Amino acid sequence: MQTGNQASPVVVSRSGAVGIIELARPEKFNCLSMSVHEGIEAALDEFERPGSGVRAILIRAQGKHFCTGADLDEVKSLRGDPASLKHFIAYGHGVLKRLERSDLPVVAACQGLALAGGSELMLACDIIFAAKDARFGDQHAQFGLIPGWGGSQRMPRIVGLRRGLDLFFSARWIDADTAGQWGLVNYVVEPEQLGEAALAYCTKLATRSRIGIATMKRLARQGMEGSSEAGLQLEEDLASAALLDDDVSEGLAAFEARRTPVFKS
Repeated sequence: MQTGNQASPVVVSRSGAVGIIELARPEKFNCLSMSVHEGIEAALDEFERPGSGVRAILIRAQGKHFCTGADLDEVKSLRGDPASLKHFIAYGHGVLKRLERSDLPVVAACQGLALAGGSELMLACDIIFAAKDARFGDQHAQFGLIPGWGGSQRMPRIVGLRRGLDLFFSARWIDADTAGQWGLVNYVVEPEQLGEAALAYCTKLATRSRIGIATMKRLARQGMEGSSEAGLQLEEDLASAALLDDDVSEGLAAFEARRTPVFKS
């Protein structure tokens, strides 16, 4: 199903139970504008609605690069209107928070450069596939800027404080293998295998219990935001109810019958 077109900055499509959000501004290195954020949010509205049938989300990009940052032409045009500039930043924050907090697992496939705002988009996703020749970094310091869409908070939480500060201060790029060693990406694959590998992973996720995946994502992300004790208590609070879910009945029956479960949630 194709709900976008090539003239749109975001192309939305489906592959079975996988919802695909494709950045479609290769001539501008897929930089993030208000219209791109709006396109991502519209896709989330579609994929998250009850009965959509979508069970996993894949974010990918056309062209040579995943995303090299914010649309600086748009940023420059907004600098004379502080209220509009603040709205632009706040809107982007809201969209990336939705990716992070979505009940659906969100996977990104990154090729070429993922820099500044592009790395911030990637950081808000759950699982990252990277082409072996991909490069990652934060360019803000090089131009007197600071992260505006969550990078200052998410990067150190994922790679550690000192590594995060090094990336911010130096504005250097790291290669995909280093990003994998640091935990910034999950899988490093050959460039020609990126799209297929990421989609296959999403397709596998789509066979899992939607409720089970959503609950684990909530537990992990909320647990990272608070104390270990609070996270353990949240798990204890949710575990009993989760074990009574119909998907658990199906999973246990499938285990006993030595067959693949078919989840209805």
